Amino acid sequence: MKRRMTGHMTNRLAIVLGLLIVGFFILDAVVLHLDAPVWVMRRLAELIQKLAFWR
Repeated sequence: MKRRMTGHMTNRLAIVLGLLIVGFFILDAVVLHLDAPVWVMRRLAELIQKLAFWR
């Protein structure tokens, strides 16, 4: 049976992506020390400021 590509996110895909993101943050905290959560939060704050302008 062939599967059709519908463009929907499945539960399995959502779980895998979530685990990859959490795994990256754990790897960053333990090994890489890139301060990825700080970078992400700074970019999120910038995005919120840009969106607030349009309000």
